[in-house]
Amino acid sequence: MLWIMRLSGFFSAAMVMIVLSPSLQSFPPAEAIRSSHLDSYLRLPSKVSPIDASTRFSFRKASVFRNADECGSTSYNVNGRGASVCDPSLVHVAITLDVEYLRGSIAAVHSILQHSTCPENIFFHFLVSDTNLETLVRSTFPQLKFKVYYFDPEIVRNLISTSVRQALEQPLNYARNYLADLLEPCVRRVIYLDSDLVVVDDIAKLWTTSLGSRTIGAPEYCHANFSKYFTATFWSDKRFSATFNGRKPCYFNTGVVVIDLVKWRRVGYTRRIERWMEIQKSDRIYELGSLPPFLLVFAGHVAPIEHRWNQHGLGGDNVRGSCRNLHPGPVSLLHWSGSGKPWLRLDSRRPCPLDALWAPYDLYGHAH
Repeated sequence: MLWIMRLSGFFSAAMVMIVLSPSLQSFPPAEAIRSSHLDSYLRLPSKVSPIDASTRFSFRKASVFRNADECGSTSYNVNGRGASVCDPSLVHVAITLDVEYLRGSIAAVHSILQHSTCPENIFFHFLVSDTNLETLVRSTFPQLKFKVYYFDPEIVRNLISTSVRQALEQPLNYARNYLADLLEPCVRRVIYLDSDLVVVDDIAKLWTTSLGSRTIGAPEYCHANFSKYFTATFWSDKRFSATFNGRKPCYFNTGVVVIDLVKWRRVGYTRRIERWMEIQKSDRIYELGSLPPFLLVFAGHVAPIEHRWNQHGLGGDNVRGSCRNLHPGPVSLLHWSGSGKPWLRLDSRRPCPLDALWAPYDLYGHAH
């Protein structure tokens, strides 16, 4: 009887995938071209103990994806010669790559390409702390346009406080705070995405979202209990809580954020985030990892984006990782935030029904 229930759950999820959004249809295949190297101005570690991802992971080569006719041509050729990250026609997407979440990152990239009308126009910026993951990405997506940026963990190691879940304490979680410094000055806007999600719509729609006068855009959830993201110490001390005076702060998930890098650089938001992290070290004003400093700086000053672009919480809470249902409404992005990750649950043969929506984008195969 148990296997019948699980099979039923799988087919239910498959039916959900069919009706989620018209964007789940197959788009014309597209070809992407790689352009990747480490910037000379980024400090590489003096002693790297590389984890050979090729001995731990083996991914199937992705299909070749090509632009639809209406996309026009790009300045890239098949060898990547003449490629420029400064091409104004590009859509810029930033994702972290690390060994623990690599399977999720690969699936996220695969989903973006599969549902994009113009995947040749997408440029991926991969943030890494292990410098040997580039070869694996290239072998999986041989024609992908991407660049790898080394993020030195020492930049934030002394700023990170303990959290409710150890995974939230990893330095690479904070790399998004430094995108304005890591990416080339000509990159004026970027979409930052977490590694535990899949996109089931054309990401160009998210890219063209208007931010108005705001620096960042994200789906906001104003019905959430905002006060729970900070400690009693924070709310009782006017030196801290007064930061929200004159604002109407709402919770937003930092796993899907559109960032105006020009405004970010001009105002210097990286330093503002770091300052709150310094205060946290001495006064313990929050319990979660990289989210609260972002909320402290931006909550109440966020350009609202449709909720369809972050159906988050599918990984359950930060402790049990229990199964969750979809929120009502259309879906363009599925996000397994929380402790339950679809690849782990699928491997353990104890998946949640909605994990079946992630599985089609999984390119993982055991290494020989």
